[in-house]
Amino acid sequence: MPGFDPRPPETYWGLFRRESRITAARRGHAIAVSDPVRSEDGLSLDWTIDFDAARTRYSLLRWDDIVGARFPRSNWRRLRDVPALWWRLRRVGYIRRFQQEARRFATVILGVHWIFLALALLSLALASVAMAALPGATRPWSLLAIPVVAYAILGVIMAVTRGKPLYVAHLVDDTTFTHDHASGAEMRMHARLDAFAERIRAAEATASELVLIGHSSSSFLAIEALDRILALDPGFGRRGTPVSLVTIGSVIPWIALDPQAEQVRRALARVAQAEAIGWLDVRADWDWLSIHLRDPLSACGIPSPGPDRPAVIRVRIEDLIDAELLARRRWNLFQMHFQLLMSSRDPEAFDYIVFVAGPEPVDAMIARNCRPKFAEDARKRNAVASTVS
Repeated sequence: MPGFDPRPPETYWGLFRRESRITAARRGHAIAVSDPVRSEDGLSLDWTIDFDAARTRYSLLRWDDIVGARFPRSNWRRLRDVPALWWRLRRVGYIRRFQQEARRFATVILGVHWIFLALALLSLALASVAMAALPGATRPWSLLAIPVVAYAILGVIMAVTRGKPLYVAHLVDDTTFTHDHASGAEMRMHARLDAFAERIRAAEATASELVLIGHSSSSFLAIEALDRILALDPGFGRRGTPVSLVTIGSVIPWIALDPQAEQVRRALARVAQAEAIGWLDVRADWDWLSIHLRDPLSACGIPSPGPDRPAVIRVRIEDLIDAELLARRRWNLFQMHFQLLMSSRDPEAFDYIVFVAGPEPVDAMIARNCRPKFAEDARKRNAVASTVS
């Protein structure tokens, strides 16, 4: 499940195929990625990966259309909605808790909103200067035109800063979507999650292993999808097919700390208690667009079943890319945010391609990083599977 990204799903397939070729060359594996196929219901983009003798089916949830309806938004809607949103969040104490639990991520999110405010004021100032420079005979019409000219200037500036390195428009619109989803003002994602949850639930009967991966904003959307399944089927994950949740570049507290995100917190609590479902949180301290100070349950005030819920893998950026490439990418926050979905240069380090399609089951990897009880359950499942095969 990808994050808040308006790009077509084939972009992710292209990234996966490219990185698979790099991993194959670096590690000496035979890796083949099939052509992508859009599902008939439009829910996903699907492909298969042959990794040596293992085959994995990969389904990417499509919600680029929902993102496209929210990004880019008009500057009029930003000027109307952003101040109201932050006024609400400040009144309920959200901003202080957000800064405590997500220092660097909060710096980025709050920073881009201050930049947006500064750009709006700069546009107003430039328009005022331009109108004041016109002949006095044009007044008061020139003064009345200041808001219109300022809005036009802001449009140009926001178009220029939409991409790297600032991504102002993207992060401002992403923030608004996140809190609208939390409050229920944005409902389009709910039907998509219902359909994907049903797809996942049905696959339990046929798959040898089920792994739900949520990157970035989908760290909380994946939890909501699992919650839908568990609400209908409390026995999900207990019938012999290992089920795992993997969160990468997680931003769960971003939404769950919002007092209006009651549904998200209920989902988080239910998934936390579903110990038959493994949960691995892949963290990168160098990723400014993720939240990684402590586990998302404690950060959001949710009782945790134990210290290893979720299990954690911390990845060093030096293991993924060399110093020269790091120097070029370090301040491209989105590029760094996607680095965990790419190949690694160190054969011993976390490599997304190997993780997804390699010979080791994901639930076994979680067991190696989790508490003894879960590890014992995983060993029993693997022993049963070996006997059956």
